[in-house]
Amino acid sequence: MKRLREFGWRAASVAVGLGFLGLWQFVAWRRFVNPVFLPGPIETWNAMLDGFRTGMLGERTLATVQRMLYGWVVASLVGIGLGAAIGSSRRARDYLAPTLEFLRPLPSSAIVPVGIAFFGLSNAMVIGVVAFGSLWPTLLATIHGFAAVERRLIEVARMLRLSRGAVMVQIAFPSALPDILAAMRLGLITALILSVVGEILAFQGGLGSQILEASRAYRSPELFAGVLVLGMIGLASNLALSALETRLLRWRAPR
Repeated sequence: MKRLREFGWRAASVAVGLGFLGLWQFVAWRRFVNPVFLPGPIETWNAMLDGFRTGMLGERTLATVQRMLYGWVVASLVGIGLGAAIGSSRRARDYLAPTLEFLRPLPSSAIVPVGIAFFGLSNAMVIGVVAFGSLWPTLLATIHGFAAVERRLIEVARMLRLSRGAVMVQIAFPSALPDILAAMRLGLITALILSVVGEILAFQGGLGSQILEASRAYRSPELFAGVLVLGMIGLASNLALSALETRLLRWRAPR
């Protein structure tokens, strides 16, 4: 029964997607919007295939994915490490909370001039902006997860005379892991968005520059092809992290 219900939801999801494509094709076919600005899905698909066939779209996709992953990995490592240190210490939370609340609302675009001052219009600047913007979900989730560990578990650890490091690794980290993984999924999508924005602002080769160049030249099929590839990257990233989350948290599944 559960599998049948899951199949029904998946079929409904596919039907919604096909319905959206059909509506898009109908609007393009009837020319409710000028074709210069809105190509049909067939033209978009053909432009994407042509881009991969020539190799240009593949190179730019790889560049964007690399920036996304580099920034996200740096943000995840820093967020988990720093969040564990802050979340496991009440004094650290009291001292650092005002600073974190000051930095957290800053839009990533606001630090672009700072990044340009340090790194120039370079690949390092884009990765730095990506890391800064995707840091906060993981950092805050890790702090909350480590701070919300059951006090009874801490008391048991003290009775067993476990070291502080052992408590963090064996008790606090597994307890905070669901929050951390959920935040890392959010951070990865943020990293993808910031990679595109950084490529546009810093004139770095990638899907961001592909979309910008296509929009300036009114090549709408290439523009929408770039957007389509971004959607595929986001979907694939989410599915991969969802599978990893299911595997790492299989101990929580009811038996």
